[in-house]
Amino acid sequence: MEFERVNPLTNQPASRAQAMTSEEASAVADRAAHGFKAWSAFGPTARRTTLTKAAFALESRKKEFDAAMTSEIGATSGWAMFNLTLAAGMIREAAALTTQIAGEVIPSDKPGCVSMALREPVGVILGIAPWNAPIILGVRAIAVPLACGNAVILKASENCPRTHGLIVEAFAEAGFPDGTVNIVTNAPKDAAEVVGALIDHRAVRRVNFTGSTATGKVIAKRAAEHLKPCLLELGGKAPLIVLEDADLDEAVKAAAFGAFMNQGQICMSTERLIVVRAVLSEFVRRFTAKAKSLASGDPREGKAPLGAVVDLKTMRHVNSLIDDAVTKGATIAAGGKAESLLMPATVVDGVTEGMNIYYDESFGPVVSIIHALDEADAIRLANDSEYGLSAAVFTRDTARGLRVARQIRSGICHINGPTVHDEPQMPFGGVGASGYGRFGGKAGIDQFTELRWITVETQPGHFPI
Repeated sequence: MEFERVNPLTNQPASRAQAMTSEEASAVADRAAHGFKAWSAFGPTARRTTLTKAAFALESRKKEFDAAMTSEIGATSGWAMFNLTLAAGMIREAAALTTQIAGEVIPSDKPGCVSMALREPVGVILGIAPWNAPIILGVRAIAVPLACGNAVILKASENCPRTHGLIVEAFAEAGFPDGTVNIVTNAPKDAAEVVGALIDHRAVRRVNFTGSTATGKVIAKRAAEHLKPCLLELGGKAPLIVLEDADLDEAVKAAAFGAFMNQGQICMSTERLIVVRAVLSEFVRRFTAKAKSLASGDPREGKAPLGAVVDLKTMRHVNSLIDDAVTKGATIAAGGKAESLLMPATVVDGVTEGMNIYYDESFGPVVSIIHALDEADAIRLANDSEYGLSAAVFTRDTARGLRVARQIRSGICHINGPTVHDEPQMPFGGVGASGYGRFGGKAGIDQFTELRWITVETQPGHFPI
């Protein structure tokens, strides 16, 4: 059986993929268990060599990735190529980590006892990736687990099965042992059953998931029934604070990039612009002008910086947030409601806590401007959210920026930079409703290995009985 993914703009078929049943998904997990036995025996240099080949194989599929992302999710070519470049970097960073999976010798009080802490691969890792940054997040779900010696299953998004399938094709070309790198695709109606079967499978030892907070909670509960650890990178409502001594031109550029890149469909997207009253009017004037200059257009034509949102559900959600805010006293400074998936860059000014958009993640091309009295009030407003993934603060005083950043509850905070920023070697993840655990660099090693205590006795023991 197969299922069809429809192009969100044209309603024409974009791709087809196997609609796996839970039994077929379980069979994939069985194959992964066998693949783990072979791959875990590879030394660090052999793992590094294979992963490096995968990075080149990924890059060789540039045209295929571009076409797949455009047709499956309405992405612009620029976003597709950004995805490809960063994802290839993630694979190369993972390759570099193979010799960094180190242990230590720990002094023991027992005479003649050599005590060691060792990191070893876990087994089969289930990685569940979303559609919005499909190459980046698909690769992130499997690259470091592979570097650590695990076998992996990539559970592809129903919205971009071809894009995620291309990732696994690239890894297959690199020469991993059979069963080491696997993919599961399923029809949307079967998602819960298939994912549940994979989490329940005895070979699957850990789960990483990137997606909505609501779904993350379901996955965490299911995994908890088996005492399986999870790494969850979930929703966000990223604040960007503009203080009175900020470089407004830089703040405007960063805010526009953070709010509207990929039509605001990024977990780190700037959703809240918190601006102190001393520079409020000037910032709003400059930022509104910038937003009005950002046109949306058919991504196949490649003429506009903004493409399409992923579906009508997103359009309706954003429109409802705008309606609610305006009804309760906010004003539309730029853009407005849309009647198609080509949504305009929208700025809602005067957002307050009584409005839905103040708390709810929009995941679309709309950003709120929230008025703050001063620095302390801006920090309070930034922390007035259940989410805590990314944040930013703009000030010319670096020490001040660091002081403010330390008071914001988020896994990530950037001083004089956008909320949207990722690098393969950085510890990436959030707090609160944004999840727990960290992808990236050495933090990823901690997530995808078991820390074991092993001792060697070098002299006869003395025992009380």
